[in-house]
Amino acid sequence: MRDLTSGGNLPLPDGPVSVRVPGPFDISALITGDDGKVSGDGDFVFFNQPATPGARLAPGGLTVDPRRLRAGATRVTVVVSPAEPGAALGALPAPVLCVAADGQGALARFAPARPDRETVLLLAEIYRRGPGWKLRALGQGYADGLAGLARDFGVEVTEDDPGPDAGPDADPATTALVNAVRRRAGVPPLASDARLVAAARAHAAAMAAQGRLDATGPDGASVFQRVTAGGYAYVRIAEHLVSGPRTVDAFLDYCLGEGRAGAGHPAHDPALTHVGIAHAVAASGDTYWTALWAEPLTDGSLARTVAEVLALTNAERAAAGLRPLGADARLAAAAQAYSADMAARGFYSHTSPEGTEPWDRAAAAGAGHRGIGENIACGQRSPAEVVQGWMDSPGHRANILKPGFTHLGVGYAGGGPAGTYWTQLFGMA
Repeated sequence: MRDLTSGGNLPLPDGPVSVRVPGPFDISALITGDDGKVSGDGDFVFFNQPATPGARLAPGGLTVDPRRLRAGATRVTVVVSPAEPGAALGALPAPVLCVAADGQGALARFAPARPDRETVLLLAEIYRRGPGWKLRALGQGYADGLAGLARDFGVEVTEDDPGPDAGPDADPATTALVNAVRRRAGVPPLASDARLVAAARAHAAAMAAQGRLDATGPDGASVFQRVTAGGYAYVRIAEHLVSGPRTVDAFLDYCLGEGRAGAGHPAHDPALTHVGIAHAVAASGDTYWTALWAEPLTDGSLARTVAEVLALTNAERAAAGLRPLGADARLAAAAQAYSADMAARGFYSHTSPEGTEPWDRAAAAGAGHRGIGENIACGQRSPAEVVQGWMDSPGHRANILKPGFTHLGVGYAGGGPAGTYWTQLFGMA
């Protein structure tokens, strides 16, 4: 086995080779042609995209088979970064690259000079030379983080406009840093959604224009309205509005760094499956960030949400010695339509702008109950939070615990100024 120094070369045998870096590190790879640029986001191999033709990440490291790389690929750059986002490599044990080949065992090792403030290190490159392939030891530190490195190789990241044709994963480098946190928490990875990225970008720009953090921009649109206007319907959403950090790494370190990404943090919530992160710089030079974490609205996620509200409501009734409420499809239809209307038109009242009352809406949906009651709420982010809020309010609590009510319909909608709108429509048989 050879010990390589920076700039040293090693001829590689035909077939797959593996590289690994033991310790608290993450390995990534960028596949490029002679111009040093990727041909697309598919050429960036990282935690959220662990495989591409000819390169695959596995728990043991990275395996590269040069024969199977995409057409035009002439170089694979191997990158190492701290497993903890925002950490400095200089605070960790010195990384050591180990190279091996199938059937031949260890081929070489490379121990670069110990990094200092760098957050990313280009360890080596596997490159074509004539008909064969070689490995060159690099050891080049990179202070701009994984996102900055990927951008310099031609990968779209959040700070740049991905354009109208951007795919669902428009910022893979940023998503990789977030998913490193989720991976250590045992949570499935997030996917970046171009609609959330666009909404985050628009809201960051709005905050920069008015020079302050605010859920509502100078145009009167809330961050939630920007999300739904872009075509993303959500059943759950969490937002981070931050000013100050200058880079993606600094922003993520602020949000997700040690002690700030506990079990209740959106980065650790397995139900939140999509993310969009963007920033804008104000005329003052201050940087404003918006991060959106969301679970998309589907028939299944909506059904689970309203069923949970019903179950929690009946748990409160059971604790008070009352009979449970039965689900009623007609009351549910009226409740759902009213939540959607409040979200779409941005109002919050038991009386609609047209003057209809809860019993009017129940009757219009075909519900024939003798008595009708209604609870509404806005801003709460989960069934548990909204039911608890109702139980803490005497008037709403009285509806939940009214012995004469026998049926319930639940509605939920995301959007509007408040972000979430909830409706309970009670019926008396």
